[in-house]
Amino acid sequence: MPELPEVETTVRGLRPALEGRRLTRVETRRADLRRPFPVDLRQRMTGATITGLGRRAKYGLIETDRDDVMIFHLGMSGRWRIDPSEIGPHDHLLLETDAGRSLALCDPRRFGSVDLVRKAELDDFPAFRALGPEPLGEGLTGSYLAGVLDGRTAPIKAMLLDQKIVAGLGNIYVCEALHMTGIAPTTPAGQVARKRLDRLVTSIRAVLAAAIEAGGSSLRDYVRPDGELGYFAKQWRVYGRESEACHCGTTIARRVDGGRSTFYCPKCQK
Repeated sequence: MPELPEVETTVRGLRPALEGRRLTRVETRRADLRRPFPVDLRQRMTGATITGLGRRAKYGLIETDRDDVMIFHLGMSGRWRIDPSEIGPHDHLLLETDAGRSLALCDPRRFGSVDLVRKAELDDFPAFRALGPEPLGEGLTGSYLAGVLDGRTAPIKAMLLDQKIVAGLGNIYVCEALHMTGIAPTTPAGQVARKRLDRLVTSIRAVLAAAIEAGGSSLRDYVRPDGELGYFAKQWRVYGRESEACHCGTTIARRVDGGRSTFYCPKCQK
């Protein structure tokens, strides 16, 4: 599933084609993705001017001058295509702008979603109500983690994947950040020392920044809006590298926790 860097890369890729442009055509080519398209999506978006694009956790946000926000989630296989040469069977939402640009939301598996809410009600959108701070924002600090993890016996990796604690972190980047910090993924969260939590925050930001710079990690269906692959997978320290050598020379291990693969170095991470 596309994670925070992939969504951030997508939003940045859409910005030049959409920001400041008026939508001249909005067409849904089926009734639903994971759930139905908003019934008034075409009416409210056609003729609207895009005033900004952003991201919340793993959701993309497209704001209009009508004080609406279109929220999209890429699901397992979703991606936006800019100026496609032809419309394919999995292009389920089409947008056209007054500059003659066309965009298609392609989602073969249809696990993504599109919602439309009033800007003033954005914080009350069900998926956003209980989200923790953004990992690239000022709200995520070692002090914050120390407070929210105090007394927690669940593994630190599981806690970082909890969207109520930190918004938008996914499996790949948590594995990478824990390795960068030298923290074993199974360490009880409440036992991680404050200084290590400070370093963990720094590692989380560094890993995400590097992934965004590389255009994300292309897994299965994900590509950037310009059609290019994300190349951060070439920089993975441990993720997907079971039985390969860590930089310390130790063999990278893999375990399964809650249905997710966890990759780590038994020597570097304590």
